[in-house]
Amino acid sequence: MRKLVWVIAALALAGCGEGKSVDVQKPKAAVAASPAAASAPQWDLEVRGETPQAVSDLSGWLIEHAFVPTVIKDGSGKTRILIGPFNSQADAEARKVQVDAALVKAKKQNIESVVIEHPIAP
Repeated sequence: MRKLVWVIAALALAGCGEGKSVDVQKPKAAVAASPAAASAPQWDLEVRGETPQAVSDLSGWLIEHAFVPTVIKDGSGKTRILIGPFNSQADAEARKVQVDAALVKAKKQNIESVVIEHPIAP
């Protein structure tokens, strides 16, 4: 039964837009602005907890409270939770105030947030 549903769905989607020719041009201004934006320094907000097992709990809590974290491992193998990148340090500081207020409201203890310069990928 599942295979039949998938076949019908695939056939229905295969016919979508048939006979229509749409030429989409990519904006060249956005492509030209990308290298300039990449050369400017960017900032992140790092959220740290005391216990390493709290990484998944903390990142899940941030997602539930509308903060979009990125979990990375740095060169030394340490797991870090970052929110950002932000185009200016002031934007990162403003988000830090929001995160700190949410942490206090939720009575989360032993968690700190620090504004750092965005790590550059090797």
